[in-house]
Amino acid sequence: QVQLVESGGGLVQTGGSLRVSCAATGGSFSSYVNMGWFRQAPGKEREFVAAINWGGGSTLYADSVKGRFSCSRDNAKNTVYLQMNNLRPEDTAVYYCAVDTTPIGGLKRTVRFYTYWGQGTQVTVSS
Repeated sequence: QVQLVESGGGLVQTGGSLRVSCAATGGSFSSYVNMGWFRQAPGKEREFVAAINWGGGSTLYADSVKGRFSCSRDNAKNTVYLQMNNLRPEDTAVYYCAVDTTPIGGLKRTVRFYTYWGQGTQVTVSS
């Protein structure tokens, strides 16, 4: 079994920064090849935020966060990070990490390709 635990969320003012983390346990190192970050605000569908490959050399970002958010990983710690800068009220959401378990294709934006999910961590940006 694979378990993902997000942490680091909280309340910040507009323009502030947060770093959320996703720690993975269970399975093996090969279980965490490609990882994704998604977010969901009340009344809205879950949306793609960022993705990163095993080596960390390839990343993908939603247009809404490009230039403000940065995804990285430390495989020795089985941990993926999302650094969020210049936060805006519209960034307020529950942030989830997930594992892409599909054997083909590159980094993906679509929820259905991600099999394992964390419980989420709340990020609130006040105006």
